[in-house]
Amino acid sequence: MTPDTPTKGTLVLGVIGADIHNIGITILASALRSGGFHVVNLGILVSQEDFVKAAIETAADAILVSSLCGHGELDCPGLREKCVEAGLEGILLYAGGNVVVGKQEWEPVRRRFAAMGYDRTYPPGTTPHEVIDALTADIAARKQEARP
Repeated sequence: MTPDTPTKGTLVLGVIGADIHNIGITILASALRSGGFHVVNLGILVSQEDFVKAAIETAADAILVSSLCGHGELDCPGLREKCVEAGLEGILLYAGGNVVVGKQEWEPVRRRFAAMGYDRTYPPGTTPHEVIDALTADIAARKQEARP
């Protein structure tokens, strides 16, 4: 993709908190780029403030938060509020990976993250294509809603 190539949207991606697992986001970032997105990969050990700052600087359409160590449930609350405070009310928030400790039924986990303001939350084993399809649809829908 060249700088002049239109994209499906700009995404900020990273591993939140004290988590240092980067293989999943590296694979996802590559797949998202191949899927037509401009990806800003912040890497590991990313604070909520760094996600918000990068989203502002890049005019991102979505923030994708990864957690593999299971601490997502501790590290993710409050990100939606920080986005709103920074003027990013409409930004999409996705979370994925091992976002909770241990094996838990997924639907209650998804509901907890939805209550935190996440638009979508993905369990371990989700394919990049599922994320690409959802992002494509969600970003298109947001752009459609924003039209007068």
